[in-house]
Formats: sequence, structure tokens, C-alpha cells
Amino acid sequence: MIKSMTAYSEAAHTQNDIRAEVEIRSYNSKNLDVALYLPPFCRRFEDGLKKMVAEHLSRGRVEIRLAVKDESESSIDFLVDEQRALAYFKALSFIKDRLALSGDITLDQVLAGRDMIQDGEKEPDSDLVWQVVSAAVTEALGLLETMRSAEGENLAADLEGRMAFLEAEIVTIETDALGLPEIYRQKLMERLSNLTAGMETLDPVRLSQEVAILADKSDISEEIVRAQSHIQQFRQILSSGEPAGRKLNFLIQEFNREFNTMGSKSSQADLSHRVVNLKSELEKIREQVQNIE
Repeated sequence: MIKSMTAYSEAAHTQNDIRAEVEIRSYNSKNLDVALYLPPFCRRFEDGLKKMVAEHLSRGRVEIRLAVKDESESSIDFLVDEQRALAYFKALSFIKDRLALSGDITLDQVLAGRDMIQDGEKEPDSDLVWQVVSAAVTEALGLLETMRSAEGENLAADLEGRMAFLEAEIVTIETDALGLPEIYRQKLMERLSNLTAGMETLDPVRLSQEVAILADKSDISEEIVRAQSHIQQFRQILSSGEPAGRKLNFLIQEFNREFNTMGSKSSQADLSHRVVNLKSELEKIREQVQNIE
């Protein structure tokens, strides 16, 4: 069954106080395009994450947002800039002596200087973080595939309905086209009758040849056969279970070529109108196919 390229999923995994939260969004794209939004200490995992995505998906713009937290008490730490604090204390002492100020220099005065103590978090174990991250991403990718499959089923049902419409219209066109030679013969006879009023009767053999030539130029039977074949191929691809977007896009181009030829060959208003309906429906199909992996 086909899959949609548009989907969303999220997952979280915790192990040994390390928690990873993942959001994945996928959109339409001609190729597989992976964008990663990671904490700085997780950038080392970029290649591994892209490989995981490629194992699950073949096409689409995929955006992964990752947050990793160390929820253990030991993860909290404070860093003292000792050199900065000493330099600041010396500066305060110099001002006190220079201005002959009384009193002691207090801790509050030293801490009033900027960035003496900074928040810091200990970087967690890399192997453990990868285990947690890969587990969360694997779960999120599974959920994403489930949603893409569900959307794909809806797309397949819609496309099947549109294929049925094309098929019915083509059958009607094929039936109506059977009477085209006789219509062309009658029109040609009427025109010749007007042009040759009072002249000798035209050679019936010659007239039949001209009608045959005109009918052959207006024959759309080959286009109808190819369009019907494209419909069968379209259905086979839909049910193949393989990535189908590129193949279906190619078939749409072939459909369009046949419909354009039908329209150019047909001089009947009814047939031309039906060809316009075919092309209008084909455009709707093309828009839907853009969502297929």
C-alpha cells in the first residue's frame, strides 16, 4: 500500500535518569531530505540518526527535533571562575586603598561582579545518551510510518475513485468515437455538395478515399488503448506496496500526452468537452500524487 509523505509523530524514552524527547515532521519532497535540530552534545549522533531515517523512509523532507535531559541530581553543577574572582577582589582592594575607604570587602561585593559563578551541567555518558536517543527516535519513526500508511490508504481510496472516473469517461469517448467516420463523411458530403452545386457527380471511390484519410487523421483508438493501459498500470503501482510517487508522476505525464492528442484530433464538441473533463481530473490526481512517497 502506498504511503503519504506528510505525517507527524512524537516519542520519549528514559533510561538511568536520561530522558530523550523526539518530534518528527515529514513533508513532500522529491528526495529524502533530513533536517536535525539537536542539543550541542548530541551533534555527534547526526550520521547515525540520518541512517536510521533512511532505513525507514525513501522520500520526503524529514525534520527531527530532539531534547535530552539528565534528570539525576549529580547532573547539576556550578562553575567558579576563580581567576576572575581574584582579579575582581584585587580591583576592589585597589579602589579601597586608593580612596582610603574603611570597612572590609564582603562576599556580596565580590559576587556583584559578573559571571563569577555560572550554572553548569555535567555532560552525560555518550553511549547511554545514544541508547536513549536511538530508542526514542526508533519509536517515533515507527509511529510516523503508521501515520504515513494511514494517510496513504486514504490517498489510495481517493485515487482509485478518480481512476474509475477516468475509466468511465474513456469508455464513453471510445463509444462515441466509433461514429466519427460516418459523421466526417456526412460533413464532407455536405461541404462538397455546396461547393460543387451544378457540377458533375463526384467519383464515389475518390470520395471514400478522402473520407478514409480524414477518419484516419481523427482516429483516437490508439490513444484510448494506451490510456486504458495506463489506468491498469496506475492501479498495479498503487497496490504494489513499494514507493510509488515517482512512477505515478511518470504515468500522469503519459496520461496528459494521450489526453492532449485526443483533444487535438477531436472536432466534436461533446468529445472535446469530455477530454477537458479528463484533463481537469488528471490535474487533481497530480496534486494528490505529490503527497505519495
